[in-house]
Amino acid sequence: MTPNREDYLKLILELGGDQKKINNKQIVSGLAVSAASVSEMISKLLKEGLVEHSPYQGVQLTNTGLATASALIRKHRLWEVFLVEHLHYSWNEVHDDAEVLEHVTSETLASRLETYLDNPRFCPHGGMIPEQGQMIHEGEKNTMSSFPVGTKIRIARVLDERELLDYLVAIDLNIHEEYQIIDAAAYEGPITIKNDAKEIAVSYKAASTIFVDKL
Repeated sequence: MTPNREDYLKLILELGGDQKKINNKQIVSGLAVSAASVSEMISKLLKEGLVEHSPYQGVQLTNTGLATASALIRKHRLWEVFLVEHLHYSWNEVHDDAEVLEHVTSETLASRLETYLDNPRFCPHGGMIPEQGQMIHEGEKNTMSSFPVGTKIRIARVLDERELLDYLVAIDLNIHEEYQIIDAAAYEGPITIKNDAKEIAVSYKAASTIFVDKL
């Protein structure tokens, strides 16, 4: 399987495609590719039995697609933990190198890396790290953009996407921080959150890919 196909499967899973339909617009945004490229790749994944497609609803991973995506994400996230904890990468720097390493990592190497890291269960971006052969089910979490003003939230997970992570570093937003939503501008404008230490205006696009726990 080509790295390009693998990237699609991983993104669909990160967006919740193990449990629900993911539309092409979300994939376009997540991979920064054209709508035509997404349609072409979805057709290929459909023929290979890796996704199911419903008109006007989107795609969802088949069991085969979920197993493939889970194995890939396991390797990717283990390398992210290693890079952050042992080579002192910041959380927005790890994606590109982990992307390269995952494609050349055998199951034996992944298992030894997992043992060396003392069996981490989450990556630096809050994503679950499955055990070997385990399917990933992140669990139902809503995005920041789905909650009304006044809601208290905790940042639980963000998409592992370089542009997004660079943006979050720039606005100083981090995993596990707690906030209250104090404003949501009209027409998909920024969402403003605040805690005792800081107040941050988060773009609607970013808020749509930041998964939170309601407090």
